[in-house]
Amino acid sequence: MDNWRHICVDMQRLFAEDTPWHVPWLKLVLPPIEAVVDRFADRTIFTAFTPPKNALQSPGTWQAYYQKWWMMTGEHLPVEMTGVVTSLARFIPPARVFTKTTYSPWVDGTLNRTLRSEGVSTVVISGGETDVCVLATVLGAIDLGYRTIVLEDAVCSGSDPTHDASLKLLNDRFSVQLDMCATEEFLRDA
Repeated sequence: MDNWRHICVDMQRLFAEDTPWHVPWLKLVLPPIEAVVDRFADRTIFTAFTPPKNALQSPGTWQAYYQKWWMMTGEHLPVEMTGVVTSLARFIPPARVFTKTTYSPWVDGTLNRTLRSEGVSTVVISGGETDVCVLATVLGAIDLGYRTIVLEDAVCSGSDPTHDASLKLLNDRFSVQLDMCATEEFLRDA
Protein backbone atom coordinates (compact mmCIF):
# COMPACT_ATOMS: atom_id res chain seq x y z
CA MET A 1 0.00 0.00 0.00
CA ASP A 2 1.12 3.57 -0.61
CA ASN A 3 2.06 6.03 2.15
CA TRP A 4 -0.84 5.97 4.62
CA ARG A 5 -1.86 7.07 8.10
CA HIS A 6 -4.49 5.69 10.45
CA ILE A 7 -6.83 8.42 11.70
CA CYS A 8 -8.58 7.22 14.82
CA VAL A 9 -11.49 9.57 15.39
CA ASP A 10 -12.43 10.73 18.90
CA MET A 11 -11.85 7.58 20.92
CA GLN A 12 -11.95 9.69 24.06
CA ARG A 13 -12.97 9.24 27.66
CA LEU A 14 -15.86 11.69 27.27
CA PHE A 15 -17.48 9.23 24.86
CA ALA A 16 -16.37 6.05 26.65
CA GLU A 17 -17.39 6.93 30.20
CA ASP A 18 -20.60 7.90 31.98
CA THR A 19 -21.31 11.30 30.41
CA PRO A 20 -24.28 12.62 28.39
CA TRP A 21 -22.20 11.83 25.28
CA HIS A 22 -21.53 8.20 26.22
CA VAL A 23 -21.36 5.86 23.20
CA PRO A 24 -22.01 2.29 24.43
CA TRP A 25 -20.69 0.71 21.20
CA LEU A 26 -17.29 2.36 21.70
CA LYS A 27 -16.07 -0.50 23.88
CA LEU A 28 -17.04 -3.00 21.17
CA VAL A 29 -14.88 -1.37 18.51
CA LEU A 30 -11.88 -1.03 20.82
CA PRO A 31 -10.43 -4.51 20.02
CA PRO A 32 -10.10 -3.95 16.24
CA ILE A 33 -8.84 -0.39 16.78
CA GLU A 34 -6.31 -1.63 19.34
CA ALA A 35 -5.12 -4.23 16.82
CA VAL A 36 -4.39 -1.52 14.24
CA VAL A 37 -2.79 0.88 16.73
CA ASP A 38 -0.71 -1.87 18.33
CA ARG A 39 0.76 -2.79 14.96
CA PHE A 40 0.98 0.72 13.52
CA ALA A 41 1.29 3.16 16.42
CA ASP A 42 3.81 5.22 14.46
CA ARG A 43 1.23 5.69 11.68
CA THR A 44 -1.68 6.49 14.00
CA ILE A 45 -3.16 9.92 14.55
CA PHE A 46 -5.85 10.31 17.19
CA THR A 47 -8.27 13.19 16.78
CA ALA A 48 -9.69 14.63 19.99
CA PHE A 49 -12.89 16.68 20.05
CA THR A 50 -12.22 19.48 22.51
CA PRO A 51 -15.16 21.50 23.85
CA PRO A 52 -14.63 25.17 24.73
CA LYS A 53 -14.46 26.50 28.28
CA ASN A 54 -18.01 27.84 27.83
CA ALA A 55 -20.60 28.34 25.09
CA LEU A 56 -19.66 31.98 24.48
CA GLN A 57 -16.17 30.94 23.34
CA SER A 58 -17.66 29.20 20.30
CA PRO A 59 -18.60 30.79 16.98
CA GLY A 60 -22.09 30.93 15.49
CA THR A 61 -24.40 27.98 16.02
CA TRP A 62 -21.79 26.24 18.15
CA GLN A 63 -22.90 28.62 20.92
CA ALA A 64 -26.41 27.15 20.83
CA TYR A 65 -24.91 23.66 20.71
CA TYR A 66 -22.89 24.27 23.86
CA GLN A 67 -25.78 26.01 25.58
CA LYS A 68 -27.63 22.72 25.15
CA TRP A 69 -24.58 20.68 26.20
CA TRP A 70 -23.31 23.09 28.89
CA MET A 71 -22.27 20.19 31.12
CA MET A 72 -19.74 19.12 28.47
CA THR A 73 -17.87 22.44 28.41
CA GLY A 74 -14.55 23.05 30.09
CA GLU A 75 -16.20 24.81 33.01
CA HIS A 76 -17.92 21.55 33.98
CA LEU A 77 -16.01 18.69 32.34
CA PRO A 78 -12.60 17.77 33.77
CA VAL A 79 -9.93 18.30 31.12
CA GLU A 80 -8.71 14.70 31.42
CA MET A 81 -12.06 13.55 30.00
CA THR A 82 -10.99 14.89 26.59
CA GLY A 83 -8.05 12.48 26.59
CA VAL A 84 -7.81 9.33 24.49
CA VAL A 85 -9.15 6.21 26.25
CA THR A 86 -6.54 4.53 28.44
CA SER A 87 -6.09 1.39 26.34
CA LEU A 88 -5.13 3.54 23.34
CA ALA A 89 -3.35 6.38 25.16
CA ARG A 90 -0.50 4.02 26.01
CA PHE A 91 0.54 4.21 22.34
CA ILE A 92 1.15 7.98 22.54
CA PRO A 93 3.92 8.46 21.46
CA PRO A 94 4.70 7.35 18.81
CA ALA A 95 1.01 7.87 17.95
CA ARG A 96 0.04 11.54 17.81
CA VAL A 97 -3.00 13.55 18.87
CA PHE A 98 -4.61 16.37 16.90
CA THR A 99 -7.21 18.34 18.82
CA LYS A 100 -10.19 19.87 17.06
CA THR A 101 -13.14 22.05 18.01
CA THR A 102 -15.50 20.90 15.26
CA TYR A 103 -16.68 17.57 13.93
CA SER A 104 -14.13 17.68 11.14
CA PRO A 105 -10.39 17.51 11.82
CA TRP A 106 -9.69 19.31 8.55
CA VAL A 107 -11.13 22.78 9.32
CA ASP A 108 -8.01 24.53 10.63
CA GLY A 109 -5.74 22.93 7.99
CA THR A 110 -3.13 21.58 10.44
CA LEU A 111 -3.85 17.89 9.88
CA ASN A 112 -3.87 18.24 6.09
CA ARG A 113 -0.61 20.23 6.08
CA THR A 114 1.01 17.60 8.31
CA LEU A 115 -0.11 14.69 6.14
CA ARG A 116 0.93 16.44 2.93
CA SER A 117 4.37 17.25 4.39
CA GLU A 118 4.78 13.53 5.15
CA GLY A 119 3.75 12.51 1.63
CA VAL A 120 0.60 10.74 2.80
CA SER A 121 -1.87 9.81 0.06
CA THR A 122 -4.17 7.38 1.92
CA VAL A 123 -6.02 7.63 5.22
CA VAL A 124 -7.46 4.66 7.10
CA ILE A 125 -10.30 5.71 9.38
CA SER A 126 -11.67 4.20 12.58
CA GLY A 127 -13.43 5.59 15.67
CA GLY A 128 -16.64 7.36 16.50
CA GLU A 129 -19.21 8.50 15.83
CA THR A 130 -19.90 7.09 12.39
CA ASP A 131 -22.71 9.53 11.67
CA VAL A 132 -20.98 12.66 13.03
CA CYS A 133 -17.19 13.02 13.40
CA VAL A 134 -16.26 9.93 11.37
CA LEU A 135 -18.54 11.10 8.55
CA ALA A 136 -17.00 14.60 8.65
CA THR A 137 -13.51 13.09 8.66
CA VAL A 138 -14.28 10.82 5.71
CA LEU A 139 -15.94 13.50 3.59
CA GLY A 140 -13.12 15.96 4.27
CA ALA A 141 -10.53 13.36 3.32
CA ILE A 142 -12.37 12.66 0.08
CA ASP A 143 -12.68 16.39 -0.65
CA LEU A 144 -8.93 16.79 -0.12
CA GLY A 145 -8.19 13.94 -2.52
CA TYR A 146 -6.97 11.27 -0.12
CA ARG A 147 -7.62 7.65 -0.91
CA THR A 148 -9.89 6.79 2.01
CA ILE A 149 -10.42 3.45 3.72
CA VAL A 150 -13.06 3.01 6.42
CA LEU A 151 -12.63 0.06 8.77
CA GLU A 152 -16.30 -0.82 8.95
CA ASP A 153 -16.01 -2.97 12.09
CA ALA A 154 -13.93 -0.29 13.84
CA VAL A 155 -16.41 2.59 13.72
CA CYS A 156 -19.32 3.14 16.07
CA SER A 157 -22.17 5.46 16.96
CA GLY A 158 -24.65 6.09 19.72
CA SER A 159 -27.42 5.49 17.18
CA ASP A 160 -27.66 2.19 15.33
CA PRO A 161 -30.02 3.46 12.57
CA THR A 162 -27.82 6.43 11.63
CA HIS A 163 -24.63 4.34 11.95
CA ASP A 164 -26.06 1.84 9.47
CA ALA A 165 -27.36 4.61 7.20
CA SER A 166 -23.96 6.35 7.24
CA LEU A 167 -22.10 3.19 6.26
CA LYS A 168 -24.62 2.57 3.48
CA LEU A 169 -24.32 6.15 2.26
CA LEU A 170 -20.53 6.01 2.22
CA ASN A 171 -20.42 2.63 0.51
CA ASP A 172 -23.10 3.44 -2.08
CA ARG A 173 -22.31 7.06 -2.96
CA PHE A 174 -18.52 7.29 -2.62
CA SER A 175 -17.37 3.92 -3.94
CA VAL A 176 -14.89 5.47 -6.40
CA GLN A 177 -13.08 7.44 -3.69
CA LEU A 178 -13.67 5.20 -0.69
CA ASP A 179 -12.97 1.61 0.25
CA MET A 180 -14.65 -0.13 3.14
CA CYS A 181 -13.14 -3.20 4.66
CA ALA A 182 -12.94 -5.25 7.83
CA THR A 183 -10.01 -4.61 10.13
CA GLU A 184 -8.74 -8.18 9.72
CA GLU A 185 -8.63 -7.73 5.94
CA PHE A 186 -6.79 -4.43 6.29
CA LEU A 187 -4.22 -5.90 8.68
CA ARG A 188 -3.66 -8.86 6.40
CA ASP A 189 -2.95 -6.62 3.40
CA ALA A 190 -1.09 -3.76 5.14
